[in-house]
Amino acid sequence: MGLRVIITGASGMVGEGVARQCIESRAVEKILIVGRRSAGIRDPKVTEIILQDMFNPERIEHELRGYNACFFCLGVSSIGMKEQEFSHIAYDLTMGFAAVLHRTNPDLTFCYVSGSGTDSSERGRVMWARVKGRTENALLSRFRNGYMFRPGYMQPDKNALHTLKYYRYFRWMYPALRVLFPRFVSTLSELGKAMLACALKGYNKRVLEVRDIVKQAATV
Repeated sequence: MGLRVIITGASGMVGEGVARQCIESRAVEKILIVGRRSAGIRDPKVTEIILQDMFNPERIEHELRGYNACFFCLGVSSIGMKEQEFSHIAYDLTMGFAAVLHRTNPDLTFCYVSGSGTDSSERGRVMWARVKGRTENALLSRFRNGYMFRPGYMQPDKNALHTLKYYRYFRWMYPALRVLFPRFVSTLSELGKAMLACALKGYNKRVLEVRDIVKQAATV
């Protein structure tokens, strides 16, 4: 039986990149994209559900049954947000979606994208890092097959639809960045491949930093 994957955030740069890797992988037989707006991805493997209120995943609970992996790529920037506001999206929304998935698919592999510098202690000075750390810890407690991904700079694919505009200023620097900062630089395709590898065969760590992502990606 192949992988049947739920992807959130596919209308953004990270989620789109992960979705593309899933489409290309022979190990993936079915993909369900869930988001507030269409990701614009068309493929025979892909089904898409538009859920305007991502805080209410119970509305589509029946459609979420029968999947064995979730690649949760939904996220927002914390810039300009107070902690309570950011936490409502980064923690409350994520954990609400996770609760429904755990109820419908308790053995599901849950892969969550946080970021390099996430604070597992939940007590650091950086607000977003504390909130992401709290989210990671809660997900690890809920899912036996949970993996937290902490990417840094990710080089996107050239043909991506949703690449953030400022990435155009860094694209040409990627080869040098990869050499100079290997602990913080990878490709977006490596993130997607690493998620697939974790869903297929697990990993010896449940929190993957950039070097773990690159290492795991090379196994598929």
